[in-house]
Parts: sequence; structure tokens; C-alpha cells
Amino acid sequence: MTTTDAAPRGASRTPEAARALFADLTGRDPVGTWSAPGRVNLIGEHTDYNDGFVLPFAIEQRTVVALGLRSDARIRVASTLDAAPVEVAVSDLDGLFPTVGAHPAVPEWAAYPLGVAWALLQASGATDVTGVDLAIASDVPVGAGLSSSAAIEGATASALNDTWDLGLDRVALAQVGRRAENEAVGAPTGIMDQMASMLGRPDAAIFLDCRTLDANVIDLGFAAAGLELLVIDTGVKHAHSTGGYGERRASCERGAEIMGVTALRDLSVDDLTRAATVMDDITFRRVRHVVTENQRVLDTVHTLRDAGPLQIGALLDASHVSMRDDFEISVPELDSAVEAALSAGAIGARMTGGGFGGAAIALVDHEKATAVTDAVNAAFAAAGFTAPHIFTVSASAGAHRDA
Repeated sequence: MTTTDAAPRGASRTPEAARALFADLTGRDPVGTWSAPGRVNLIGEHTDYNDGFVLPFAIEQRTVVALGLRSDARIRVASTLDAAPVEVAVSDLDGLFPTVGAHPAVPEWAAYPLGVAWALLQASGATDVTGVDLAIASDVPVGAGLSSSAAIEGATASALNDTWDLGLDRVALAQVGRRAENEAVGAPTGIMDQMASMLGRPDAAIFLDCRTLDANVIDLGFAAAGLELLVIDTGVKHAHSTGGYGERRASCERGAEIMGVTALRDLSVDDLTRAATVMDDITFRRVRHVVTENQRVLDTVHTLRDAGPLQIGALLDASHVSMRDDFEISVPELDSAVEAALSAGAIGARMTGGGFGGAAIALVDHEKATAVTDAVNAAFAAAGFTAPHIFTVSASAGAHRDA
């Protein structure tokens, strides 16, 4: 029997791993460590870049950045993901990212922290900053749809904002992270992940209006209701900077143009009847997902406030069906995870994240968590899939300085 883990193995060692990597890199101790969490999106997928609504929460799995000062104006970054550090002059950051969407002139993992440094300087107007060494370690699973990228961005942005005394607030730092991901890495994502990583609160989700960036804390009440949220990491990797993600975004933009609105946020469910008559089937289904998903986010917030978490299961289920059939971003492993979890008694389940792989989530009664886990493992084994990594997550605090 496989039981759920409280977190991916090694979570408690992440700060020590960052410090050890820093010591290996520099031969000294860092001046401090900063961390930022990954996130789970409870509901609201592919609505963020359509100016819509999302309901994510920060999780306890985090990325840690250990930072030390240099005597020159250079930035060196190292990661436990790659043995080779990358070093550039601060004055050369602009040259690394000359064209939006172009392949970065550094390894992709390094484009995240270096892109954040570049975007911070762009946002703040600062020019005379000290050089730094950054050592990065993380226990946020990469490619699992839990926004390991936003965790890197949030931890790096927080560390550099403090060290360089830039004075940017959390929303501005989230915007910096999004710009780094969009323009330095070339991934056309919205701002949900960065906002969740920066603004997370324990036992709460962040109800975010992605157009205005208004954020409201919504109590989840999972523990009080005897519920757990399982993450089912399928192990199927995805990459937002390539392929289907960009195609889906282009379809959404095309649909908004056809309907004569700034963004799909401006459409309601009532507009779908007309939409079906003026666009091709694929574009219509992409639009229908976003419009109905926005409504599901609003309905989930209303339900959490008025009826509690036991009543949101049908909304989670409908979200997955919409992503599977209309947005077509699921994969067989995700569908299998959702179907097995529901068959074993989960209250609701859906894929989470950008799709094309990654993770599913299942809201389960504490007493059924082991049964749901066993059912998913059995379904994967029967299908010949690689065994998933299944663990619980709890809503946690956003980015901050640790030491």
C-alpha cells in the first residue's frame, strides 16, 4: 500500500541545500536566504492571460535562494538542477534578452533568475547595484504544474529587491516575475502564478482579478471540514515556452477579436450562443472553456463563502471536463488520475496548471486519502503508466526572507 507524503521527499533540506551550494560556489556563507512557494490552482485555468479570475493558493513546497555580495558588478547564479554556474555582468543583462520570444543566450534555468534581475532593473530604474552570487535549491516539483518557475522568480525577486533596496511591493514583484517569464524565458503565461507565490496566506486561497490585480483572501476551511488536497504528479513533463500553450493563447486572442472585446473576460456565458455562430469549432471551444471557467471561479468563491468546501466538488469536476474536451490540454495520465480519484470517493478532482502533463488535484475526506491514493496508483499500473508521485499540500505563506 502506498500512502501519501506530507511533501515531496527532501523538503526540509532545501534551505540547507541552498546554503551548501552557496558554500561550494563561493567558499563562504551567504548573507541571507529568501524563499517563495509553488502554487496549486484550485480552479481557474487559462483564464489569467484572458484578464479573468483565478483561485490559487501557495503551497509549502518552496524554492530557496541563498545570496551573497560580490565586490564587482556581476551576477553569478547556480542551481542544484545544473552543476555549471552562469555568470554575467549586470551591464550585460539587456544583451541577454534582446528580443521577446527569442531563445535566451543562457541555459533556460538560468534565464529565470537572470531574467528577474533584468526585469527588476527595468522596473526600478536602478543602474548602480552591487554584484551578487545566488545559489538556488527547490523542492517544488519541476514540470508538475505547481509553478516551480514562479517560485524561482519570487524567491529571486524578493532577495534582490531587499539586497538592492529597490522598495518594490509584492504586486510589483509579481509583475517583475511575469515579465521575466514572458520576455526573458519566452513563456506566454499570465500573472496568476507569480501573484499566488507572492501573496499566499496559510489556510486560504487568493481570489485574483487578473485585469485589475485586485486580490482577496478566501478562507478554504479544508482542515475544519476534515478534507485534504492531494496532488497527483503524473511525471509527464510540460514546457510552457513551447507548443500548445502558445497556440491556446493565440486562439483566445482570436476569439476575443472576433467577438469585438478586449479580452475573453468581457464575455459571459450568455454570449456563447452568438460566439458559436461566428467562429470555427476549435476557436469556439477554446473560448467556451475560458468563459465557463471564469464563471466556475466565481461560483467556487461564492460556494466556499456560503456553503463550505464540501460543496465545490462538482465545479472541480466540470473544470476538468472543460479542459479535457474544450481546451484539449489534458493527457491520458491526467484523465486516469481524475477518474480513479473520483471512483474512489474524492469530492472533486481536476488537472491543475497549464496542461499537456503535470499534476491533477483531488479534494478528499481525510479518511479516504489512502484509498484514493491506492486507486490512482492501481489505475496507473493497469494502464502501464509510470507510477505517479502523490502528496498532500496545504495553503501556506508567500515569499519572504527566511534568514
